[in-house]
Amino acid sequence: MNTKGKIRGRGSFSRQSFSDRAFDAVNWTIMILICVSVAYPLWFVLVASFTDPNVVNQGRILLYPVKLFLGGYERIFRYPPLWKGYLNTLIYTAAGSAVSIAVTVPAAYSLSRRDMAGRRIIMFLFTFTMFFSGGIIPLYLIIQKIHIYNTLWAMVLPGAVSVYNLIVCRSFFDTSIPQELLEASRLDGCTDFGFFFKIALPLSSTIIAVMVLFYATGIWNAFMNALMFMADQGKMPLQVIMRNLILINQANMITTDASEMIMRQKLAEQLKYGVIVVSALPLLLAYPFLQKYFVRGVMIGAVKG
Repeated sequence: MNTKGKIRGRGSFSRQSFSDRAFDAVNWTIMILICVSVAYPLWFVLVASFTDPNVVNQGRILLYPVKLFLGGYERIFRYPPLWKGYLNTLIYTAAGSAVSIAVTVPAAYSLSRRDMAGRRIIMFLFTFTMFFSGGIIPLYLIIQKIHIYNTLWAMVLPGAVSVYNLIVCRSFFDTSIPQELLEASRLDGCTDFGFFFKIALPLSSTIIAVMVLFYATGIWNAFMNALMFMADQGKMPLQVIMRNLILINQANMITTDASEMIMRQKLAEQLKYGVIVVSALPLLLAYPFLQKYFVRGVMIGAVKG
């Protein structure tokens, strides 16, 4: 049976018309070019972080490190505030993701319920904030007035809800939790809170994983909030620490010794690539474990079935 299936499959492939084969070839070519154009800049940054800056500045296409140079990484890992910045970022990311999930998921579920009064008006108000906002100065004044300036909450609360994530999550609940399931649970005496915690949440692990990935990525890369709402250098996240490291090395490039100046310039050039690798590496390592949830969750929440 399997042999016949294989023969039948080969025959169907061979019976493809020339236009079909040409279409497939063009599709494969375009997809390969797109993948290369997306993947090579990432690979180039990684390779450049190990390569002599003089070679990088020549504009060559690098497929592997040329003239290995590790001065940038040595400077990065010897920078004392680095590990404190890592710890701060991990705390902000964990706390911010937990708060955001605790707010976004219940709100999205409530807005997906067709029997919720005023849900269209509430959704309009959420959507309105995607296009119009009060600006940086009112936000800064609010942070000061509620006395969370220079605290953990200044990094967590301003971005606790992303309207885009809320819409994706609401679409998931709207399309993936059948109305019949809610009606059946009510016949068994289940309350709204019981249905949400005992039925809806266990069925929503996919979209929750996607939301965690979205929020964690945003908080991990947060830069402006720390500059605006944090005064203590010991509370700065990794992104600000890395930026300060680059600025310090650029300021120290001026010296009377020509050879030392060249070395400092090389170090400053390689630091730019090393900082990108060090700051992005944890997310790149975590993404493969969440990729299956990411693809499945976004597609389920985005398609009206």
